[in-house]
Amino acid sequence: MKLGFIGLGIMGVPMAGHLLAGGHDVFAFSRSGVPAAVLEQGAKACASPAEVAQNADIIFTMVPDTPHVQDVLFGEQGVAKGLSAGKTVVDMSSISPIATKAFAAKIKALGCDYLDAPVSGGEVGAKAASLTIMVGGSEATFNQVQPLFALMGKNITLIGDNGSGQTCKVANQIIVALNIEAVGEALLFAAKAGADPAKVRQALMGGLATSRILELHGERMIKRTFNPGFRIELHQKDLNLALEGAKAMGLSLPNTANAQQLMNTCVAHGGAGWDHSGMVRALEIAANFQVAGN
Repeated sequence: MKLGFIGLGIMGVPMAGHLLAGGHDVFAFSRSGVPAAVLEQGAKACASPAEVAQNADIIFTMVPDTPHVQDVLFGEQGVAKGLSAGKTVVDMSSISPIATKAFAAKIKALGCDYLDAPVSGGEVGAKAASLTIMVGGSEATFNQVQPLFALMGKNITLIGDNGSGQTCKVANQIIVALNIEAVGEALLFAAKAGADPAKVRQALMGGLATSRILELHGERMIKRTFNPGFRIELHQKDLNLALEGAKAMGLSLPNTANAQQLMNTCVAHGGAGWDHSGMVRALEIAANFQVAGN
């Protein structure tokens, strides 16, 4: 099958690699150029998103934020310029559910199909092809693309109509942020009290408090490995979507707002590019004490 992939960053490179390993032709574009690793696997570099769309039947996009998706799809050399009826656009970025519905309507007006399919699992999941994929769109289009999703992920769910995948991803990011904050508080409390945070984490991994966040991000907090991963500035963007949506719906999300403020503190201290597990640094700054490495 002829596929397109636009956005070859930390996540996009391994995701495109899995599609290539699955035996598909992949036409690729990235603002910073198609990485050599992807070209070596057989991808064909294109000069623009429009050229990708001209060559591919199903076009995947994986870029940072809503304005990037809008530009990739509808810019001067955007995907829409290269589409013909019957093609499918699959946006795997994490962006605004409201904007997603508008993007889907514009693509459908061209006689094409659209899925929003944001992912969870980070760089580790992308490399291991174990991403959770949350999909919004028609069941028929989902069934068509599902074998390709299966090359990149394991937990693949059709949530509902366009925009539902992005709504699910926002909910995911609320849970992840609050769990990172909880693990950070717990390990900071233990370390300040004089307990070995590594052994505390090991003990907690066997009880009800266990989680993937405690396993992966708790280890990052102890080992001080805050290279991304998933950047704080991107998680900030996702929590902004949650808080904007909550305001529009008249909801109160107090702990989501608190997590966003902690991330703001990290950014103020130069941490926009830290892995989101680095949110613990905001707690450490307030306490004038580190979980580890004092």
